[in-house]
Amino acid sequence: MSGQETLPALHFTIVSCSLDPDSRSRQLAFAAQHSLQAAGVQVTLIDLRGVLLPGFDNHDIYRHPQLPQLHRVIREADGVLLATPVYNWGVAGAAKTLVEVTGSTEAERGLTSAWFDQLVTFLVAGGLPHSYMAHTSFASALMLDFKCVINPYHVYATGRDWTGSEWSAQVTERLEKTLRVKIELAERLRGRTYRSDWEL
Repeated sequence: MSGQETLPALHFTIVSCSLDPDSRSRQLAFAAQHSLQAAGVQVTLIDLRGVLLPGFDNHDIYRHPQLPQLHRVIREADGVLLATPVYNWGVAGAAKTLVEVTGSTEAERGLTSAWFDQLVTFLVAGGLPHSYMAHTSFASALMLDFKCVINPYHVYATGRDWTGSEWSAQVTERLEKTLRVKIELAERLRGRTYRSDWEL
């Protein structure tokens, strides 16, 4: 016996936020899942096409049958990856709805935000190169509201990076580096002693 504590495998949740049946960001999500599992990380992948959250109304949405699972896999993960397209210079509306409902704190419903202190990484598919930073206002909101730690590496791929169903070597390299950083950050953040709540 070495005397060193053996930590359980990391567990990440990947959420594909595109409702497009031919989504390129979903391809990034599946590729990330494969690479992380090959690295020994346990992965839960949620495809929002199979969840179809209604618009956030702060009422009926809380009765959605899959909300408890969504809340749990985000809250309990060592890190979350959000795979999203860029629409109108921002992330997909489904991504915002996901955060609105799982980020709620409703005492009467026994809900506390699932996002506090979460380590978040973005996998983004856009149409043109100039939308490279389109997800950053959303990332800032996660950081300010929930004290999320935002991975400084992210993937941004445009239509120009694809040839048919394949993407360029540069996208593969960026994805692999982004995931390596994700794993290292998650390992180092395991020892955090603080826990955030609603605060400035």
